[in-house]
Amino acid sequence: MVGLSSIIAVTLMSILAGLLYLLLSIGSRDSRLPPGPATVPILGNILQIPREQPFLKFTELAKIYGGLFTLKVGPSTIAFITDRKMAREIFDQKSSISSNRPPSYVANDLIGEHDQPLFMPYGPRWRETRKVFHQNFMESVVENDYMKLVHAEGAQMLRDFMLDSEHYMDHPQRFGNSIMMCIIFGVRAPSVGTSYMHRIFDALEQFVEIVRIVPVDVFPFLKYVPESLFGNWISRAKEVKRIMLDTYTVSVDHVKNRRKRVGVRNSFVDRLLDDKKLGFTDQRLGFTAGALMAAGSDTTASMIMCFLQAMVKWPEFARRAQKQIDAIVGEDRSPTWDDFKDLPYVMAIVKECIRWRPATPLGIPHCLDEDYWVDGKLLPKGTTLTLNVWGLHHDEKYFPDPDTFNPERYRDKTLLSAHYVNSSDYANRDHYGYGAGRRICPGLHLAERNMFVAMAKLLWAFDFEKFIDPVTGEVAEPDSDIVTGYNSDGLVMLANPFKMTVTPRSEARRETIMREFAHAEGEVFAKYDEKIDE
Repeated sequence: MVGLSSIIAVTLMSILAGLLYLLLSIGSRDSRLPPGPATVPILGNILQIPREQPFLKFTELAKIYGGLFTLKVGPSTIAFITDRKMAREIFDQKSSISSNRPPSYVANDLIGEHDQPLFMPYGPRWRETRKVFHQNFMESVVENDYMKLVHAEGAQMLRDFMLDSEHYMDHPQRFGNSIMMCIIFGVRAPSVGTSYMHRIFDALEQFVEIVRIVPVDVFPFLKYVPESLFGNWISRAKEVKRIMLDTYTVSVDHVKNRRKRVGVRNSFVDRLLDDKKLGFTDQRLGFTAGALMAAGSDTTASMIMCFLQAMVKWPEFARRAQKQIDAIVGEDRSPTWDDFKDLPYVMAIVKECIRWRPATPLGIPHCLDEDYWVDGKLLPKGTTLTLNVWGLHHDEKYFPDPDTFNPERYRDKTLLSAHYVNSSDYANRDHYGYGAGRRICPGLHLAERNMFVAMAKLLWAFDFEKFIDPVTGEVAEPDSDIVTGYNSDGLVMLANPFKMTVTPRSEARRETIMREFAHAEGEVFAKYDEKIDE
């Protein structure tokens, strides 16, 4: 009996020792992985990842461990790519195995139910959605169908800045949102107080907040832990889903009701409703339209705010652009996309804004579908792939003094971004603001034109100067520091509010602004609804 008891005890101890070994091995770094900082059992490198501006920490680590390094987050491996050659190889040349998304239980399973394109796994369903995006946002469609709208919304933005310069933070947001609302639903956001626009932004804020609460994608067992221990996160996720679907369903229903009243319009939702082969459910249609709204509205506003801050802080670049604009355009009209080839300095400013303060400093993570060896190191199947946009944009090898805004960097690189994206010359790529690989931003043609038109028109119309307190004479210096001057808690990074003075450059320009706005009201805006039937 003693012998049997001893055998049982030894066996149990062996099993426990094995389980303990397996448990403690979680978070450890396989010697075959690309390098990275030391780990701790179970957690890996979790404690080394800051909650605020993590891209700054990852860029520091890239300087220590190289353009491809890894972190262990629990049992998961995250690879950070901060090297142009490796970005080209992994995301572009190996896109067949690097285009998936990492698991996202809250965003994709609980909320999106696999209908949210941003988090949708790579496969037939994603390819179908991507094809729809391409058909509606390819360059020829943008040029032929959307540019009159972009110019018209730009005309209103100039009028809004001129008549209400105090709320300048709101005008770029309305500009970007209204363009996307018109394209997707055939409905405008005519003012900064448009209620539906704010409903969308509120829903997105709640979505971002709940996705960040529980690390369930790192430790899946948390699905089975009482949700009350983490702020009732499952119930809150379901509530966020309801809010998002209610918000998007209202707009889809508006389109359906309009079709019954006045017939079909040339909106994105109209086209999807007409395509019976697709058979999108209302939920999938809502999440698809919502993804476009989120991507198109916030990124445009982010870049315009960055631009305004830079023009106030470095006015010499604004003056150079204005000199070029004045020579080409004059005072009796504002710039349009047709002036693109004649205004290379404006495009240089656009590109430098994207480089200097990218809207998404870490992009949206990809995931490997199979093992991949690069430079003798293993990236295992399931590795999360993070394109360190911030690190690439602040690489001193390509951009000396990277935290200084300087459009002179792009004097000889003013072609459209699609040219550099499709080029094999990775060293000459302009920026990574639109991502890389098969999941590159499908709206890049529209986004680039939106930013060019907005910035060209604003430079043509106004001087942007530091605010001087009329009582104290104190000069308000805009805070361009990435830590104190920007907020990166949401889907995109945004400049914090700052004071500035906006002055029309001449009386003739004032008159042109009002004339072009009147034309936009009569010839363009009349084709779109003024509000959603809520």
